[in-house]
Amino acid sequence: MNVLVRAALWMTGAIASFSCMAIAGRELASAYDTFEIMLYRSAVGVIVVVGLIALGGRWSEIRFDQMGRHLLRNLLHFTGQNLWFYAVAVVPLAQVFALEFTSPLWVAVLAPVLLGERMTRIRAVAALLGFVGILVVARPSVDTFQIGLLTAAAAALFFALTNMMTKRLTRDNTITSILFFLTTLQLLFGALAAGYDGDVAGPTVQSLPYLVLVGLAGLLAHFCLTKALSIAPATIVVPLDFARLPVIAIVAMALYGEPLEVWVFVGAIIIFIANYLNIWSETRNRT
Repeated sequence: MNVLVRAALWMTGAIASFSCMAIAGRELASAYDTFEIMLYRSAVGVIVVVGLIALGGRWSEIRFDQMGRHLLRNLLHFTGQNLWFYAVAVVPLAQVFALEFTSPLWVAVLAPVLLGERMTRIRAVAALLGFVGILVVARPSVDTFQIGLLTAAAAALFFALTNMMTKRLTRDNTITSILFFLTTLQLLFGALAAGYDGDVAGPTVQSLPYLVLVGLAGLLAHFCLTKALSIAPATIVVPLDFARLPVIAIVAMALYGEPLEVWVFVGAIIIFIANYLNIWSETRNRT
């Protein structure tokens, strides 16, 4: 089986998982706030990750000497994920996914400041194109502005900051260690945020499948994406990942009657071109 087919298979799993997580988040939003969704999502994640660590005997990989970095990374991710869950509940899913694709562009803009990397001309052009794409997707005006669009864009920014912190942690932490702190710390954050008012909505017969789905889908989505990137270059994986947009748009139309807006696709294509331009430049510079 060639590299492209293997990458496509893993990305099919990632696309299905991201879509399932968005649908589960939308279905849960009427009964749970975002903190409660994150609480149950993280609880499922802890059960899966700790179980796999125990079965594999990999406790020695967990490092406690970088708790400051793990705390910062997971606070950023917790914030971004809460913003994302809020956005999927109040704005069309296609718009949320389109704006989420700006996350790599935020990395390109912020890396020179936070990681000391060089701001190249290509990075600057890609960031500008990405900003144009955001404007096309959101089409902000006094009459059409929605807070959900702002939270979706903010979520992409926090995901970018999370990715940069992850990049630093992977220098001397295994994926096992990163996933352990991802799930356990965010379970703690979720419990504190959801329980601050002394009222946490419990699982019901109707909601339990979605609560389990949102936790499993989140883990599986990132696992599939990581596997795809491990066997194929980003120049192959990113175009495959872009299939998430038409998939979620069709699913949202079928389940929720959301219209297929041409400007969302136009803006998403501009964001995709910006991302691909940046990835192409980074790949060429390494060769």
